[in-house]
Amino acid sequence: MPTLNEHRRPLAPLKAVIFDWAGTLLDYGSRAPVLAVVSVFRSFDVPVTIEEARGPMGMAKRDHLRTMLEMPRIGALWQQVHCAPHDEQAIDRLYARFLETQVSFLADHATLIPGALAAVAECRRRGLKIGSTTGYTRELMAVIVPAAQRQGLEVDAMYCASDFAEGRPAPWMSFENARVLGVFPMSAIVKVDDTTVGVEEGLNAGMWSVGLAKSGNMIGLSETELASLEPAEQTSLLASARERMAASGAHFVIDSVAELPAVLDRINALAAKGQTP
Repeated sequence: MPTLNEHRRPLAPLKAVIFDWAGTLLDYGSRAPVLAVVSVFRSFDVPVTIEEARGPMGMAKRDHLRTMLEMPRIGALWQQVHCAPHDEQAIDRLYARFLETQVSFLADHATLIPGALAAVAECRRRGLKIGSTTGYTRELMAVIVPAAQRQGLEVDAMYCASDFAEGRPAPWMSFENARVLGVFPMSAIVKVDDTTVGVEEGLNAGMWSVGLAKSGNMIGLSETELASLEPAEQTSLLASARERMAASGAHFVIDSVAELPAVLDRINALAAKGQTP
């Protein structure tokens, strides 16, 4: 009768980190995409809430808009306002408007998150390659990347939702990062993201997945907005964000990318004992 081989050989230490962008490396609170989504729906006389706009965050933006139109309240309101249910043409119109609108928000929301530059520098000091994935398109990243570079941030690879037929939580963007970076196995790579679908992308690719609870989509407030809240409210929001991120399956949940180096140490220790993601 076949038996499971319990012997675990030590695994290779980490070789790369794949970062998300908005809410992970820059744009504290991941404000730019949600503000653009809210603005776009409003321009079609279908107002949506910040919470509704944040729900599908991390998906390719066309999928994001489609998911929102499939929400019962939004779908019903669209039909009421436009005298027809939403269809592919409606999604085309929303998406085209989104691309136009998003550009106007990007430049004002491209500031690096505190500690991001130091975390990436520490990854490089350890010999790790730096990959990245995003729900933005190439056209939108043409605004983001130069803004990040002016602040000193450089990555070795970047893949966008528009590069593939299927976006997150599918693992294709991460797989392509690994191929271009020349890094394997996938268990030697860490995915860092502030959205649940981004964490799922990492899990589906067989990587260690680290979820961010405070700096991005889970709370959705700028650093100034968050600091202005009463301490008790801050504590409550952060506890909820950590719980939801943990429920997504993240191997580790931290507040921001600034805390990543300590997690890398723990992952390497687990890998040395033969532990896989």
